[in-house]
Amino acid sequence: GSDNAAHQPVMIHRAPFGSFERFVGILIEHFAGNFPLWLAPEQVRVLPISEQQAEYAERICKDLKAADIRASWDRTSDKIGAKIRNAEIAKVHTMFVIGQKEAVSESVAVRIHGKGDQGMKPVAEAISRIQANIDARNL
Repeated sequence: GSDNAAHQPVMIHRAPFGSFERFVGILIEHFAGNFPLWLAPEQVRVLPISEQQAEYAERICKDLKAADIRASWDRTSDKIGAKIRNAEIAKVHTMFVIGQKEAVSESVAVRIHGKGDQGMKPVAEAISRIQANIDARNL
Protein backbone atom coordinates (compact mmCIF):
# COMPACT_ATOMS: atom_id res chain seq x y z
CA GLY A 1 0.00 0.00 0.00
CA SER A 2 0.94 3.66 0.20
CA ASP A 3 2.48 3.07 3.66
CA ASN A 4 4.79 0.41 2.16
CA ALA A 5 3.11 -2.34 4.24
CA ALA A 6 1.34 -5.51 3.10
CA HIS A 7 -2.45 -5.15 2.83
CA GLN A 8 -5.32 -7.49 1.94
CA PRO A 9 -6.10 -6.93 -1.76
CA VAL A 10 -9.76 -6.34 -2.68
CA MET A 11 -11.13 -7.04 -6.13
CA ILE A 12 -14.54 -5.88 -7.24
CA HIS A 13 -16.05 -8.14 -9.88
CA ARG A 14 -18.81 -6.81 -12.09
CA ALA A 15 -20.60 -8.93 -14.66
CA PRO A 16 -23.06 -6.83 -16.65
CA PHE A 17 -24.46 -10.03 -18.13
CA GLY A 18 -25.06 -13.20 -16.19
CA SER A 19 -24.56 -16.69 -17.56
CA PHE A 20 -28.23 -17.00 -18.55
CA GLU A 21 -28.12 -13.75 -20.52
CA ARG A 22 -24.90 -14.84 -22.23
CA PHE A 23 -26.50 -18.17 -23.13
CA VAL A 24 -29.54 -16.44 -24.65
CA GLY A 25 -27.24 -14.14 -26.63
CA ILE A 26 -25.29 -17.11 -27.97
CA LEU A 27 -28.55 -18.91 -28.82
CA ILE A 28 -29.88 -15.90 -30.75
CA GLU A 29 -26.59 -15.60 -32.59
CA HIS A 30 -26.47 -19.33 -33.37
CA PHE A 31 -29.96 -19.39 -34.90
CA ALA A 32 -29.59 -15.88 -36.38
CA GLY A 33 -33.02 -15.13 -34.91
CA ASN A 34 -34.59 -17.91 -36.97
CA PHE A 35 -35.64 -20.10 -34.06
CA PRO A 36 -37.03 -23.62 -34.37
CA LEU A 37 -40.80 -23.90 -33.90
CA TRP A 38 -40.72 -24.89 -30.22
CA LEU A 39 -38.46 -21.94 -29.30
CA ALA A 40 -39.94 -19.23 -31.54
CA PRO A 41 -41.62 -16.36 -29.69
CA GLU A 42 -44.38 -16.30 -32.33
CA GLN A 43 -44.92 -19.84 -33.56
CA VAL A 44 -47.83 -19.27 -35.97
CA ARG A 45 -49.25 -16.20 -37.69
CA VAL A 46 -52.66 -16.45 -39.35
CA LEU A 47 -52.87 -14.42 -42.57
CA PRO A 48 -56.36 -13.79 -43.95
CA ILE A 49 -56.41 -12.74 -47.60
CA SER A 50 -59.28 -10.27 -47.10
CA GLU A 51 -61.58 -8.87 -44.45
CA GLN A 52 -64.14 -11.58 -45.35
CA GLN A 53 -61.94 -14.20 -43.67
CA ALA A 54 -61.27 -12.13 -40.52
CA GLU A 55 -63.80 -14.01 -38.39
CA TYR A 56 -62.40 -17.39 -39.50
CA ALA A 57 -58.83 -16.17 -38.84
CA GLU A 58 -59.76 -15.07 -35.34
CA ARG A 59 -61.37 -18.45 -34.63
CA ILE A 60 -58.26 -20.31 -35.83
CA CYS A 61 -56.06 -18.06 -33.69
CA LYS A 62 -58.21 -18.86 -30.65
CA ASP A 63 -57.92 -22.59 -31.44
CA LEU A 64 -54.13 -22.27 -31.65
CA LYS A 65 -53.95 -20.42 -28.34
CA ALA A 66 -56.23 -23.02 -26.73
CA ALA A 67 -53.66 -25.62 -27.83
CA ASP A 68 -50.88 -23.58 -26.08
CA ILE A 69 -49.38 -22.45 -29.37
CA ARG A 70 -48.09 -18.88 -29.49
CA ALA A 71 -50.09 -17.37 -32.33
CA SER A 72 -51.44 -14.11 -33.70
CA TRP A 73 -53.33 -13.01 -36.77
CA ASP A 74 -52.53 -10.19 -39.13
CA ARG A 75 -55.31 -7.58 -38.92
CA THR A 76 -53.75 -5.19 -41.44
CA SER A 77 -55.41 -4.38 -44.75
CA ASP A 78 -52.23 -5.17 -46.70
CA LYS A 79 -52.26 -7.48 -49.69
CA ILE A 80 -51.41 -11.12 -48.96
CA GLY A 81 -47.96 -10.80 -50.54
CA ALA A 82 -47.07 -8.01 -48.13
CA LYS A 83 -48.44 -10.00 -45.17
CA ILE A 84 -46.32 -13.01 -46.13
CA ARG A 85 -43.25 -10.81 -46.66
CA ASN A 86 -43.73 -9.14 -43.25
CA ALA A 87 -44.05 -12.54 -41.56
CA GLU A 88 -40.92 -13.79 -43.36
CA ILE A 89 -38.98 -10.68 -42.29
CA ALA A 90 -40.18 -11.17 -38.69
CA LYS A 91 -38.99 -14.80 -38.97
CA VAL A 92 -42.34 -16.24 -37.93
CA HIS A 93 -41.88 -20.00 -38.21
CA THR A 94 -45.29 -21.02 -39.58
CA MET A 95 -47.93 -19.04 -41.45
CA PHE A 96 -51.54 -20.08 -42.03
CA VAL A 97 -52.83 -18.36 -45.17
CA ILE A 98 -56.62 -18.20 -45.33
CA GLY A 99 -58.68 -17.39 -48.39
CA GLN A 100 -62.26 -18.06 -49.38
CA LYS A 101 -61.48 -21.65 -50.42
CA GLU A 102 -59.84 -22.43 -47.07
CA ALA A 103 -62.67 -20.82 -45.10
CA VAL A 104 -65.31 -22.89 -46.92
CA SER A 105 -63.39 -26.17 -46.51
CA GLU A 106 -62.32 -25.48 -42.86
CA SER A 107 -58.66 -25.74 -43.78
CA VAL A 108 -55.51 -23.59 -43.97
CA ALA A 109 -52.70 -23.17 -46.50
CA VAL A 110 -49.50 -23.76 -44.52
CA ARG A 111 -46.26 -21.84 -45.20
CA ILE A 112 -43.02 -22.41 -43.30
CA HIS A 113 -40.37 -19.72 -42.99
CA GLY A 114 -37.65 -20.25 -45.57
CA LYS A 115 -39.36 -23.35 -47.04
CA GLY A 116 -42.43 -21.78 -48.67
CA ASP A 117 -45.83 -23.31 -49.33
CA GLN A 118 -46.51 -26.69 -47.72
CA GLY A 119 -50.00 -27.17 -49.16
CA MET A 120 -53.52 -27.05 -47.79
CA LYS A 121 -54.39 -29.01 -44.65
CA PRO A 122 -57.47 -29.31 -42.45
CA VAL A 123 -57.18 -27.05 -39.39
CA ALA A 124 -57.20 -29.91 -36.86
CA GLU A 125 -54.44 -31.74 -38.74
CA ALA A 126 -52.30 -28.59 -39.06
CA ILE A 127 -52.63 -27.83 -35.35
CA SER A 128 -51.83 -31.42 -34.35
CA ARG A 129 -48.71 -31.41 -36.57
CA ILE A 130 -47.52 -28.20 -34.98
CA GLN A 131 -48.11 -29.61 -31.50
CA ALA A 132 -46.21 -32.78 -32.45
CA ASN A 133 -43.25 -30.72 -33.71
CA ILE A 134 -43.26 -28.59 -30.57
CA ASP A 135 -43.40 -31.68 -28.33
CA ALA A 136 -40.59 -33.37 -30.29
CA ARG A 137 -38.52 -30.14 -30.18
CA ASN A 138 -37.36 -30.66 -33.72
CA LEU A 139 -34.72 -28.37 -35.17
